[in-house]
Amino acid sequence: MINLSDKTAVVCGGSTLIGMSVVNVLLQQGARVFVLDIDDSAEAELASLGATFMPLDVTDDEAIKTAVSRIGEQASAISLLINMACSYDDDGFASSRQQWLRALDINLISMAMVTKAFHEQLQATRGAVVNFTSISAGCAQTGRWLYPVSKAAIKHLTKEMAMDLAADGIRVNSVSPGWTWSRVIDEVSGGDRAKADAVAADYHLLGRLGDPTEVANVVAFLCSDEASFVTGADYAADGGYAVMGPEQNKPAIPRLAG
Repeated sequence: MINLSDKTAVVCGGSTLIGMSVVNVLLQQGARVFVLDIDDSAEAELASLGATFMPLDVTDDEAIKTAVSRIGEQASAISLLINMACSYDDDGFASSRQQWLRALDINLISMAMVTKAFHEQLQATRGAVVNFTSISAGCAQTGRWLYPVSKAAIKHLTKEMAMDLAADGIRVNSVSPGWTWSRVIDEVSGGDRAKADAVAADYHLLGRLGDPTEVANVVAFLCSDEASFVTGADYAADGGYAVMGPEQNKPAIPRLAG
C-alpha cells in the first residue's frame, strides 16, 4: 500500500482534469497538497477535495518565490513536487517566434525554475520530483511542433535533474501519458467519451483512452517509498501506445498471404 501520510506535495499546473486526479490520489494516500496554477476555475473543486489552491504564473520568477514563501508559512518543507503546468498553443509550422518562446517558457523553462525554487526544501526532505512529459515526446505528430518538442526536452531535462540532484537525495522521474480523458479531448470530442475511445483504439494496445486516475496512480507510485530506487526514469502510462509501430496491433502475415 502506498502511504504518503508524512508528505507535503506541490502540484504545479493541477487545475486540469488530469491534475485534479493527481491531487485526489495524493490526498487519498494521505499527503497534504498545495496546487499552483494560473487557472483558478477549479479552485472550489480542489478545496472540496481537501487541497489548498494558490494562483501562480509559472513564467514569473518573483511570483514563484512568493508561492514558495506562502507555502512555507502553512507547512513544513515539501517532500513532493509534481510539474505539469503546460501550454497547448501550437500552430505547427505556422507558429510564430513568440508562440515558440511562450510555449518553451511555460512547458520547459518554468519546470526548471519551479524545481530550483523548491530545491532547498526537497533536499531537506530527500524528496521526489515527477515531471509530466507525453507520448508526443517520442514520435512526430502532423501539424504539431511546439508541444511535442517541448515534451521531448522535458524528458531529457528529467534525466539531467536526476543526475545533478541525486547527490541531494532527490529522486526525479517523469510520466508520459498516452491519450487520456482530459479537458482538451473533452472539448474536441464534444464530451463524447465513447467517440474518443473509438478514435484512440487503433493507437493503444488496450484499445481505449486512459483514465486520469490511471495516470495519477503512476505518479503516486513514483512519489512513494516503493519507488525508492527509481530515478531518471520515464514511465509510459500510455496503454501500449509507445510500443506500437506502423503495423499497429494487426497481424501482417495474413494480409500478405491472403
